[in-house]
Amino acid sequence: MPFTRVTVSPSQMGGVPCIRGLRIPVATVVGMVADGMATAEILRAFPDLEAEDVREALRYASEAVRERELPLVRGA
Repeated sequence: MPFTRVTVSPSQMGGVPCIRGLRIPVATVVGMVADGMATAEILRAFPDLEAEDVREALRYASEAVRERELPLVRGA
């Protein structure tokens, strides 16, 4: 799946994946969703974003964790 709204540039934000060349990291957007913020709240916080940016950030994060195993603490 191609990502048209997520950009990575070594000269911007140290190569951190961002939304459409803006200095808004994908991780920031995904973190806001994880904290329970609705898309409308995120768009108010970052007026340069669009609803599709939030959706693509989530898709990108989903693909990123699918590609590797993350260390998890096992439950008792």
